[in-house]
Amino acid sequence: MSQPLKIALAQQKFQVGAVETNVRHMVALAEEAKVKGADLIVFSELALIGYPPEDLLHRSNLSNRVQKALQTLAQVEGIAIVVGYPHLDNYGCFNSVAILEGGRQRGFYHKQVLPNSGVFDEKRYFTEGKNSVCFDYQGYKIGLLVCEDLWTPEPIKNLKDAEVDLVITLNASPFEQGKQQRRKAVIEDRIKETGLPILYVNAVGSQDDLVFDGGSMAYAKAGDLAYEMSRFEPGLGLIEFNGNFSQAQLAGELSAMGETYYALVVGLREYVKATGFQKVLIGLSGGIDSALTLCLAADALGSDNVHAVMMPFEFTSEASVEDAEVLAKTLKVNYSNLPIFDAYAGMMSALGNSFEGLDADAAEENLQARLRGTLLMALSNKFGHLVLATGNKSELAVGYCTLYGDMCGGYAPLKDVYKTQVYELANYRNSLGGDPLIPERIITRPPTAELRADQTDQDSLPDYEILDQILKGYVEQSASVDQIIDQGSDQGIDAKTVKRIVKLVDANEYKRRQGAIGPKITPMAFGRERRYPIMNHWLKGMNE
Repeated sequence: MSQPLKIALAQQKFQVGAVETNVRHMVALAEEAKVKGADLIVFSELALIGYPPEDLLHRSNLSNRVQKALQTLAQVEGIAIVVGYPHLDNYGCFNSVAILEGGRQRGFYHKQVLPNSGVFDEKRYFTEGKNSVCFDYQGYKIGLLVCEDLWTPEPIKNLKDAEVDLVITLNASPFEQGKQQRRKAVIEDRIKETGLPILYVNAVGSQDDLVFDGGSMAYAKAGDLAYEMSRFEPGLGLIEFNGNFSQAQLAGELSAMGETYYALVVGLREYVKATGFQKVLIGLSGGIDSALTLCLAADALGSDNVHAVMMPFEFTSEASVEDAEVLAKTLKVNYSNLPIFDAYAGMMSALGNSFEGLDADAAEENLQARLRGTLLMALSNKFGHLVLATGNKSELAVGYCTLYGDMCGGYAPLKDVYKTQVYELANYRNSLGGDPLIPERIITRPPTAELRADQTDQDSLPDYEILDQILKGYVEQSASVDQIIDQGSDQGIDAKTVKRIVKLVDANEYKRRQGAIGPKITPMAFGRERRYPIMNHWLKGMNE
């Protein structure tokens, strides 16, 4: 009988492009794992360069930097290292895994199944691997897979045929709502097919609009979950393998709103830190979107690093001013009140001749939003704070937002959050203990942009429950107009409303292209995932 093998799971954040920094971090983790008694440490997919590296893979000096990094890792004594890295040779660039031990690289594996949909663009960069790879270590035969390899049956079947004792899969699997449950279902399917125990190591942290939620796992031969690390938190796990896994540690389950809220917090925190900012600015309106954004910012960065700015005008209600101030005081963030009356008067004076004799319309409304955006950007320039845009996915989908106004900002935490989910997240945050942070009136008042007298969002849009159902059909499911009408008929969604909304979605792609990035939480986020042409005539022939 072989001695038990102690395996360390390095669920960590590795910076994209920072090869040398990442290697130093890996060496420190390997030394820590040795102290804990580990025989083997496993890092995540492409951990050496960070994921996704995108066009950094085309840099001419990449291969030299990678080879030096691997040589450094190989010098770590007393522990074997399994690490994801980009492999470049005469046959192409591969998404690969290196096995390092005893001062040398014992072997490598090239990812076989390259995802090329949604946020994944791997066929642009990588060549498919052709062969399965196993290695013997301390009496066990171990097979390797990388992320998407696990989601199809063939690669692990080949490892089964090779009679491996354990499958280790390295992953950089981005968060989506419900993604951990889908991962577990896939692993359980592979175990049903093969009877092989599986160790799953995932990345954590965020990169641009992607959030990595960790949740690294070990599954026993019978398909039982034996080990699960915490979500959204870096860690160095340790589990023993003696031909199978015994139950060791299981992380607590997160609710749907819980995992979503943590994903938004992590995405915001990592983006601000990685882009060199320390503090953020938020235009606080007294409405639900800016209130939730303020809570996310305070939780992500600490109240001292958040500055809220209320910019009232004649259409701003007393309730909005009061609720904004109460929220800012409750969260103990920096707070300013900068009315825009004088700025608006100055702009209207400058536009007097051009607007003379014309009725007030969206031009005057959008001018208010743009003045607020100008003030925020001026404060950003003066004090070096990052402006957070507060718009949600429902508004961005139909263009219910103002370019260079409320769309101003370097990061949009709610960009992929539907309006109905904004309310759910606000209630979730209020439920976390102690007195509610967000005043109840902010949650229960009819939503309004307050750009004209007695305005509500529903002057321009259907109720958000109806709007979001249409949007999920058209955006998330790529359903046809007729399908959405059929699906919504029981809920009283009429054909005229469906047609109007889908036209708005297509017509406002130009706005979304100019908006800030934000964390992806749905299966079809605007940006790198849903990429539609601006000059789009898909609906031109739709029957009225």
